[in-house]
Amino acid sequence: MRSTKIVTSFIKNNERLLILKRSDKVKTMKGLWAGISGIIEKNEEPLQRAKIEIFEEVGITDKQITLLKSAEGMRVTSPQYIDHEWEIFSFLFESNNPTITLNWENSDFKWIKIKDLKDYETVPNLQKVLFNLL
Repeated sequence: MRSTKIVTSFIKNNERLLILKRSDKVKTMKGLWAGISGIIEKNEEPLQRAKIEIFEEVGITDKQITLLKSAEGMRVTSPQYIDHEWEIFSFLFESNNPTITLNWENSDFKWIKIKDLKDYETVPNLQKVLFNLL
């Protein structure tokens, strides 16, 4: 089975969680709600990749976030890919009233109550990844 290492980050602000809607310009999982994600390149440190993705996708800098918790190595499969798994390194950050500036990878964002995540059509296993951090 092929495996790809990725980071998925969540940002909390006043008990609300930031979720992003993947644009139709991305390669996979178009139109689904997600955290801030990206592929870990070569021997890159997952935390460093997470901070890079946060800045690229929503414009929040390293100085504007505080790491609350991390989890590593959760493996999930996706119905979109046969004989492939994702190894997810996940992070929960906090930020106080950040300004969100989306790049081309996402078409929308929302601040939601954590309990409401179940009401959104998300990338596979997003709730499982999040609850691993709570």
